[in-house]
Amino acid sequence: MTTTLTAADFLTAEERRQVAQAIGEAERATSGEIRVHLEDHIEEDVLDHAAFIFEELGMHRTRDRNGVLIYVSVADRKVAVIGDKGINELVPAGFWNDVVAVLKLHFVAGRRADGFCEAVHLVAAKLRERFPRRADDTNELTNEVSIARR
Repeated sequence: MTTTLTAADFLTAEERRQVAQAIGEAERATSGEIRVHLEDHIEEDVLDHAAFIFEELGMHRTRDRNGVLIYVSVADRKVAVIGDKGINELVPAGFWNDVVAVLKLHFVAGRRADGFCEAVHLVAAKLRERFPRRADDTNELTNEVSIARR
């Protein structure tokens, strides 16, 4: 009997801390906000669902509309990276797909936390270019990996 990997088991507690730390470090140089969200399974299109989760997590409420969501549906092996209006209009065409490709390469090699950390650094580099950290910047969203509880 095969066991299906769940969102809760996709990263160990230590790996979740590692990813949260990478997000915190990345956000020290930008006003942008990055989130990682995991779910077990979805029925709809991954981009549509990621957009729904983006709203559910309140990522559309950042001051500069520069939040970025890294989303994974674990059992379905589906990944999406989406940015809010402020950053989405400024990244080159195909950039989000490039970040997804990096994630998938790491996942296939069994380096899930490394994949998230590299993806966070790629996203942060783009955010820093367009949205450097301001003196009055605050951390608008948690850096913790969120896991859907269904």
